[in-house]
Amino acid sequence: MSRILAIDYGRKRTGLAVTDPLQIVANGLTTVATNELFEFLMKYIQKEDVERIIVGLPRQTSGEFSENMKYITPFVNRIKKALPEIPVEYYDERFTSVLAHKAMIDGGLRKKDRQNKALVDEISATIILQGWMEARSFAALNRTLK
Repeated sequence: MSRILAIDYGRKRTGLAVTDPLQIVANGLTTVATNELFEFLMKYIQKEDVERIIVGLPRQTSGEFSENMKYITPFVNRIKKALPEIPVEYYDERFTSVLAHKAMIDGGLRKKDRQNKALVDEISATIILQGWMEARSFAALNRTLK
């Protein structure tokens, strides 16, 4: 099998997470400067077999798209054009930053470490990927039970 890659796209920094090749576990990969993201992805995908890309869908609590969507859409279109063989999907990213901070607190990180925005972005990407994986497993289970 191949990996699934998740992107928590930000205007300055972007968090990345990836599954293991068996697609069992979601792990943080890194955080990169957004202006270097496309090149980073192209190099990563040359080295690793990536089956699918999951992009955090920025919504406000009202359900409306956040302002960041106007930056994400052109980026996703660029990926789809460069890598037409790799499906790109969106997954709701609401509250991932809050969940990332909670995970950092629960993990015992000091306050100074919790202020590391790059780490928050990477953990957020991991939460996006884990959520997508759980939703996929739940959908498969529902199909089996019908």
